[in-house]
Amino acid sequence: MGVSAAAKRQAKASITGLGDGPAWQQPVQAQTFSEEMLKDAQVMRLADLTKLDASVSDGYNTVGYIDTLTVRGFVLDNAYNYRREGLPISAETRIGLENKAAVEVFKGTSGIQAGVSSPGGLVNLVVKRPEGRVRSATFSVDNTGDAMSAVDLGDRFGERRQWGVRVNAAVERLNSHVDDSEGHRRLAALAVDHVFAPGQVLEAEMEHSFASQPSIPGFSMLGTNLLSANSIDPSINLNNQPWTQPSQFRGTTATIRLKNDWGQSWRSTVTYGAQYLKSNDRAAFPSGCDAEGVYDRYCQDGSFDVYDFRSDDESRTTRAFLAQLEGSIETGRVKHDIGASFLRSVHFSDLHMASFNYPPVGVGNISGNFPDLPEDPSLQYPNTDRHERSSEITLRDAMQWGNWRAWMGVRHSQIRRQAIRADNSFVTPVLHKAVNTPWAALGYTVAPQTQAYVSWGEGIELMYAPRNTANAGAPLPLFKSRQTEIGLKGQVQGTRATHHWSVSAFRISKPEGATTPGDVYVMDGTSQHVGLEGAWQGRRGPWTWAGSAMLLDAQRKDSVYAANLAPTNVPERLIKLSTGYTFKTPASITLQGDLVHEGRRWVDVENTTRIPSWTRMDLSLRTTQPWHGQTVTWKLAVQNLFDKRAWRETPNSFDHIYLLPMAERTITASAQIDF
Repeated sequence: MGVSAAAKRQAKASITGLGDGPAWQQPVQAQTFSEEMLKDAQVMRLADLTKLDASVSDGYNTVGYIDTLTVRGFVLDNAYNYRREGLPISAETRIGLENKAAVEVFKGTSGIQAGVSSPGGLVNLVVKRPEGRVRSATFSVDNTGDAMSAVDLGDRFGERRQWGVRVNAAVERLNSHVDDSEGHRRLAALAVDHVFAPGQVLEAEMEHSFASQPSIPGFSMLGTNLLSANSIDPSINLNNQPWTQPSQFRGTTATIRLKNDWGQSWRSTVTYGAQYLKSNDRAAFPSGCDAEGVYDRYCQDGSFDVYDFRSDDESRTTRAFLAQLEGSIETGRVKHDIGASFLRSVHFSDLHMASFNYPPVGVGNISGNFPDLPEDPSLQYPNTDRHERSSEITLRDAMQWGNWRAWMGVRHSQIRRQAIRADNSFVTPVLHKAVNTPWAALGYTVAPQTQAYVSWGEGIELMYAPRNTANAGAPLPLFKSRQTEIGLKGQVQGTRATHHWSVSAFRISKPEGATTPGDVYVMDGTSQHVGLEGAWQGRRGPWTWAGSAMLLDAQRKDSVYAANLAPTNVPERLIKLSTGYTFKTPASITLQGDLVHEGRRWVDVENTTRIPSWTRMDLSLRTTQPWHGQTVTWKLAVQNLFDKRAWRETPNSFDHIYLLPMAERTITASAQIDF
């Protein structure tokens, strides 16, 4: 984490929709990670957020593929749990961060904030806007051969400086410790605004990104045996055939927004956004062991079946219109901060036929030493297209009287959805559903700048039957998730020291699905996650500290068709610590140390095998110095300082157990020139 992490992170996020009060008054757990903190922590992609907060862990993160995050033990749905400028987007792509001013993470059930979403939380991307003169260039390289260059330019123009422009661009040669994983990436973004009058601003921005890189599959269990992470070479690429092609992700996203300040604390915002994604998902994909009749792991001797998987020309379109009105009124001794919004959004995914055919094209081995296999690009596997529309109205009221505060809100959602299999083997009827997701909280100021609170809320998910089931792609009934949370938050601000802290306990329950003996996927039982979180950030003189921890008890309950056990790939505890010291030298040298600890995770759904806990140390050195009228910031960072070998995560993805190794020691050098 960055040396002044306490100053660069805020224990709140605008995505909460609870107004602009200080962090200690927010009855939720949320944080904003600034651009500077992301850079200091070497956060290059969304998957790297796992090093910043104990509530966030890996969902399925590998080289060359999209990023998937888990919050409070629930995997965030890439189609529903991500926002950009407060508008829904799809994260089923590679998202560049060079034009992002901050990343916000909201933890817990988010029915009032988002309506449809997995109950773990939300991630919101805040785009850089014109803010005056900006001239910055960044260059970085690491010991794997990955190299990146980026520029950030901005200024204001006009007699009243009413026009603003911000340009961001980046190119990167992608590489990793894994063999034959070279690729490339680029991003270009433009943001403009015009101030018509004080309090009246029109903003517009657009970004285009492209990434191309081979995706790297994971290892797996060998029959009933768990491989030791020390026994494998993490540089082995199991997706390495003469016909292997890179996975590719192309995206264009834009928004336009009109903000008005009407005076007397009333303001409105109207935003329209659109996102267009294209992707080619490809791999020589290792999956199962036909020879032993098991399909969720590799063979006991280390061999596995290889499939030629190709899903080209996938298209995803998201469009959204959001109108918001906020203001304050007083009724007697009670002050009300009122908000209302209307959101209209549509999402279309068109995925076509794919290649993922049985029988497999051959057999591979975890040693990586296996012959070239024949390809099978014939398009016989039908993907499922989704067409979804929703109209949502939100009302909220934040009340304050004396030391008491109360929040009430509700979101009413009208949802229309349909699923169509690419080979037209089924077309579901258009499904209509109206649902309300309420949320409420009560807080009391127990001491100066210290508040205790309790909250309760609901959320909903749009769930579809997964691959390899008889009803694959079919929409499932809507069910609600629920969360209860209690917490205590506070801050201490002085001339020499600043501290922000919080502790909370939560209980989340959500409906789950399972496959019947007839291979039909149905709703079956619930998942219940009970956890305790704590976070603290502080600064005193040249020292800074940041730390967070989470203990989690996650269980499956009341299932008829699945084991009532703990979920896979969910750590039982997580600890993230950081400390930094700035030496009093003319060059302002800062030394930063980070510790990331994650507890054991279950590997299989039967809960017979767990990977060990692991701890990783990172170290960084930063110095800033003037140079010919410019300012240069040099950074040297070492991730996985002691070259720890461990299984980083154990995702059960595509009905298969995968083991993803921790990356080897990585040394990154970078320079940022501000002129």
